[in-house]
Order: sequence, then structure tokens, then C-alpha cells
Amino acid sequence: MAASPLFDLAKLDLTQVAVSSQRVGEINPHAGHMRQLDHVIWLTDDFRNAVGVKHVRDDEFWVPGHVPGRPLFPGVLMIEAAAQLCSLTQRLRPDIHADMFIGFTRCDDVVFRGQVVPGDTLYLLAKLLSHRPRRFTSAAQGIVNGSLVFEATITGMVM
Repeated sequence: MAASPLFDLAKLDLTQVAVSSQRVGEINPHAGHMRQLDHVIWLTDDFRNAVGVKHVRDDEFWVPGHVPGRPLFPGVLMIEAAAQLCSLTQRLRPDIHADMFIGFTRCDDVVFRGQVVPGDTLYLLAKLLSHRPRRFTSAAQGIVNGSLVFEATITGMVM
């Protein structure tokens, strides 16, 4: 996997909202503690590329137990946040019907390069690598304070 960002965040207006928090909730089935994508700031018209946001808060369910005294956002939740962004981009495609479910089926080439802590804004980058009628694969990355903190290849399937 590349050690450089998929997209240059400096070229994007990080205050924009392409998909609101409310709309994310309508599109993705995740709710409550399992919703890890707050909103999307940038999305290409062909739904192949996107940048989403996860505001890491100090009141989240994992904070008291994931390294007490030094809470670290769990890697598995970083991957989940990225998978939610990748799924959202596919759910917006015109060939995917609203009643179809998209499941997370694989996670490959995962590398964690930095830590994420409460108070951080985790920018999630997704780039579609391949798409078939029922399956897609995306490159995903997370960036905090300009540094790449993780990357992975995520595969999902329409079920």
C-alpha cells in the first residue's frame, strides 16, 4: 500500500458537507455506538472517491476501557469507520436499490501508522479500486493532523 495520502486534503474545503450527518444515518444502517462516520465532506459525482469525517469524542463507549488513562481509538473502529464510508459511496450508486444491504466482507493490507485519541478529527479517504454488480473493493486511509494513521483495502458485497 502507498505511504502517501490517496487525496491531497489541502486542496479540499474541509468545512464543506457533501453528505450530512442526518443523510449518513438514512443511508447506512449503523446506529448508536456503532455509527463511526459523522459526515462526508467530499464525494465525486461517480461515487468512486470520497472523504468522510469521524470526530473522535471523549464520551465514546471505548474510552474508559481501551488503555485506561491513555485512551486510543481502536484500530478495528478505524477500519469500521472506513468501511462505513466505502459502503455509503456504493449505496449512493444508481444501480443499488435502497432495500439492498451492503456487508463488509474483507479487510486486507492493513497498516496502522499512528494513534488517534479523543479530540482528534479523523479524515477518512476512500478510493474505489474495482466494482462488480455485487462486490466492490476500495482503498481506504485515515489522516489525523496531516499524518497518515492507517490504511487498508476494504471489500464489501451487496447481499
